[in-house]
Amino acid sequence: MSAESTADRDALADLTAFQRDLLWALSHENARKGTALKAELADYYGEEINHSRLYQNLDKLVECDLVAKQARDRRTNEYSLTEAARRALEARRAWQVRSETA
Repeated sequence: MSAESTADRDALADLTAFQRDLLWALSHENARKGTALKAELADYYGEEINHSRLYQNLDKLVECDLVAKQARDRRTNEYSLTEAARRALEARRAWQVRSETA
């Protein structure tokens, strides 16, 4: 395994399942509002997602350089995956495929 793909894989290793689910949700559509992410995850989990839980985890992903945060207007931010996050998710998918065929 190359050093780059090891680093990509490791980028997700210390994340919580909720944080990985946020990345997965962002991988389907670029530049999403927090409210859209909150609704998608609430649907997936079958329960309401706490506002502070969502935004604390998004902020953590921004700090990890996995999510970019940008002001959409004065009241709304939008979130998108960074290139590092895209590579990390691809490395995870490759790992899952290898695990399934082993």
